[in-house]
Amino acid sequence: MFENKTLLITGGTGSFGNAVMERFLDSDIKEIRIFSRDEKKQDDMRKKYRNEKLKFYLGDVRDIASVRNAMHGVDYIFHAAALKQVPSCEFFPMEAVNTNVIGTENVLTAAIDFGIEKVICLSTDKAAYPINAMGISKAMMEKVFVAKSKTVDPERTLICGTRYGNVMASRGSVIPLFIEQIKSNEPLTITDPNMTRFLMSLEEAVELVVYAFKNAEAGDIMVQKSPSSTIKDLAKALKQLFNADNEIKIIGTRHGEKKYETLLTKEEYVKSEDLPGFYRVPADKRDLNYDKYFAEGDEQLTTITEYNSDNTEILDVEEIKEKLLSLEYVRKELDEWAKSQNKVVSK
Repeated sequence: MFENKTLLITGGTGSFGNAVMERFLDSDIKEIRIFSRDEKKQDDMRKKYRNEKLKFYLGDVRDIASVRNAMHGVDYIFHAAALKQVPSCEFFPMEAVNTNVIGTENVLTAAIDFGIEKVICLSTDKAAYPINAMGISKAMMEKVFVAKSKTVDPERTLICGTRYGNVMASRGSVIPLFIEQIKSNEPLTITDPNMTRFLMSLEEAVELVVYAFKNAEAGDIMVQKSPSSTIKDLAKALKQLFNADNEIKIIGTRHGEKKYETLLTKEEYVKSEDLPGFYRVPADKRDLNYDKYFAEGDEQLTTITEYNSDNTEILDVEEIKEKLLSLEYVRKELDEWAKSQNKVVSK
């Protein structure tokens, strides 16, 4: 797929960038460029992999000059650079705008100027019916790449995107929190036991981007169909895997937190294409001649629903345990926990 090609990953030192890099580093790809503002993480990656195919570019998507500097000779871009923490974006909304919205505009403007063949922009479920600054900024990011996709011939530069929910065991997610609480013999803090979340691994997130790379048309948003679970059952599954008896403590829903994740709004779902394992949301091709859209309605919108973590396949505790055991992070934590427990018993 990437034979003798150069791939640029913005935000490449993050979880997604590392996963993509590991997936393709040993393939016939020519070069993988890691673009980020974190010199420490870049140095860590450089020392860990020591691979001539891996190149590092220090810069910030907010600075279009540094973005341009990384694009010479690039064929494809996976745009993952973003501010992702909900609280951070709530307190500093303009920082979210500068990185998630203006940064995306910079990447796409430079990509078009350089004639990059394909750009895949990564978005989040929080962009669907956004209720916080992070979600609003990512919703605007989607509007930017959809609009930008219309300004260039897709045969020259094809721009599209993906949208997915929280990645299991990623930084700031609930699984590492629960595991740390189990290891510290503390109560597992649950906001709402009936809250549901999609269960997607980092590898599945990479597969979604690869699927979009192979199948998306200009302006598309690609969504992967995923199972979900309640937070209560997720906590139960982890307790059973670790053979723990920690108390489960309900602390109430936090500010800016949704009861369930929405991957397709009602308006998107009605026009989406149902594909095996995925949904394709085509770009809105309307222009500014809007009169006919005000004069004519759409009967389907009165009956169709959205696609969210409450109406997808909801896994039971045993199925959640199986999903958790597919994660290298969880298996590693279980091994370390078992060793620590053996040491305690032997003493």
